[in-house]
Amino acid sequence: MKKYLIIVLAFMAVACKQNHEDEHAHNADGSHVGEETPRLDYTLWTDNTELFVEFPALIVGQSSRFAAHFTVLDKHQPVREGSVTVSLIKGDKGLRTTADAPSSPGIFSPTIQPKEAGVHQLVFDLSTPQYSDNIVIEDVMVYANFEEAKKAIGNAGGEAPISFLKEQAWKIDFQTAQVTKGEIYDVITSSGVWQPAQGSVKTMVATANGTVNFTTTNLTEGMEVKQDQLLLNVSSQGLANNNLSAEVASAKAKFNQAQSEYSRKKELYESKIIPKSEFEKVESNYAIAKSQYQSIASGVSGGSKQIRAPFNGFIRTVNVSNGDYVDQGAVLISVATDESKVLKSQVAPTYGLTMKNIKGMWYQTELDNWKNISDSEGEILSISRDVERENPLISVFAKVNDVITVPDGSLTQVQIAMGDGEQTTLVPESALLEDYGNYSVVLQLGGESFERRPITIGKRNGKNVEVLKGLKVGDVVVTTGAYQVKMASMSGTTPAHGHDH
Repeated sequence: MKKYLIIVLAFMAVACKQNHEDEHAHNADGSHVGEETPRLDYTLWTDNTELFVEFPALIVGQSSRFAAHFTVLDKHQPVREGSVTVSLIKGDKGLRTTADAPSSPGIFSPTIQPKEAGVHQLVFDLSTPQYSDNIVIEDVMVYANFEEAKKAIGNAGGEAPISFLKEQAWKIDFQTAQVTKGEIYDVITSSGVWQPAQGSVKTMVATANGTVNFTTTNLTEGMEVKQDQLLLNVSSQGLANNNLSAEVASAKAKFNQAQSEYSRKKELYESKIIPKSEFEKVESNYAIAKSQYQSIASGVSGGSKQIRAPFNGFIRTVNVSNGDYVDQGAVLISVATDESKVLKSQVAPTYGLTMKNIKGMWYQTELDNWKNISDSEGEILSISRDVERENPLISVFAKVNDVITVPDGSLTQVQIAMGDGEQTTLVPESALLEDYGNYSVVLQLGGESFERRPITIGKRNGKNVEVLKGLKVGDVVVTTGAYQVKMASMSGTTPAHGHDH
């Protein structure tokens, strides 16, 4: 009995010793078994690119695998092609590794193994078929061992931010922008009406008597046309009087006769056989005959006068039907272009608006899409000086050199800037979230970390809004897709921060 008891006690001692050793088992980097190396993340922006990179803390002798998310800021899309070279530099020495292609769209996964502890510089060189970029992270620490890294980095505390992964953002209409410093003006909010600009509408008239023949069965109002496109012709074939072919033949005969007389008299004049006055009379007759012939023959083909589009645009009006007989000078069609418009708005004279104190004008072509007339080199044309009893307002006319596809006579919202501009903090109006008169924005704290930030706003100038409180210059806010981020914060689930790729 004692023998069996000794054996059991021996087994228990061995088990206790094994458990004690397991509690103190270490990984190769010095961490306890089951402990994860602390992770770091950085978010940096250039003019073209956003880099959000996650990686385990850099420890001497240990490999760290990066999850480098590269986003093209224009349209906020992932980098799908190219390579990334990562350099870890200390003084004049360093390590370099290259990922020749993304491991998945937008994500490059190079691995680096530091050799020396201390403060380093981490450099990312991005090369794509479209452009190249260089992004530098200063003062990146390489730790001597796990314990040192754990002590220095520790565990992040505080309230968890909204998590919205890059893979989510890349799949939706998403955009961010930096809070900037810029000018803001006092504005007059009004409405405007679109009118055709000078020269943007061309009326085509019949230059001869005849029958109208459409060259296409779809010659209707609103139809797009190209410059020099044949739209219709006016034919006088079969007419006893005012026959175009006969008129062309007659004009040509007169021109040939005048040309012959001009050539003959010119030789006599140069030989000083006839006086200058006689030659000038012949020269005048020749010029008139030439002009008349060219005018009648211009655009004539097969006995018909051709009517062509004067520029790229659309059919504004059709004043005749196919087969109608028209007299010379009759209005046939009009062609217009959307590339230039006049915007007329009206304001109260009490604002004291003048050509000297007006600073600009914003308009909308569609809901919430503000544009400045200066963006397309437009200009304020004039401000009326008189008012009528029935309509006690003054009119402001502005030329807009932009493609305005809405019909003439359509209304749009207008903001007119006046006075002296004030330098202030600006955020795009599209970034605003409104709840019962209170405003907030979705602020990007890091690549995949966001928070909803209450703000106080001031003046509005077209696309931009003055921020009086809540943001500073350089902050990055979501301008498109803020609602989706807001909904992610209300979903009750938080995606893992250090996700693998």
